[in-house]
Amino acid sequence: MDQTLDDGACDSRGQPATAPHGQPYSGINVLLLWSEAIARGFASSRWMTFRQAIELGGAVRKGETGTTVVFASSFIRTETTETGTEIEQDIPFLKAYTVFNTDQIAGLDGRFDDGAPCQDPMSRIGDAGRFFANTGALIRHGGSAAYYAAQRDYIQMPCPDAFRDDAS
Repeated sequence: MDQTLDDGACDSRGQPATAPHGQPYSGINVLLLWSEAIARGFASSRWMTFRQAIELGGAVRKGETGTTVVFASSFIRTETTETGTEIEQDIPFLKAYTVFNTDQIAGLDGRFDDGAPCQDPMSRIGDAGRFFANTGALIRHGGSAAYYAAQRDYIQMPCPDAFRDDAS
């Protein structure tokens, strides 16, 4: 199992990527797409927007629903005050996109197929810590609540001893 994770053969349950460019998703998007792939039984780890599917000659199958991913960044805007002084402001923004798994798209002719499907991730609960470490997500432990801090892009979890057992 450890070798499978190291080889990237299980990236459909590890590091989702964009289909057109193979760019890996990061942060909360990894968790969103991973959980969606498990819940809906997708074998592929590749995702694309509706527009990308059309541009690549594919078509999202009728009735399929997409998954929301987010892009967070910031830009610098320079403003001139009434006194003529220039002030730089760092303006954060968050943009949401809807993406579809390549399993939901017809007409791609296998161009974005992954390797062999992975075993059910729930059977790998012992490797959960390793999996989350490999996502690249910043996970902090402490306190009594679990949450995602969008502005700082990290996941906060209670200390491990706050849980009933490892599976919790």
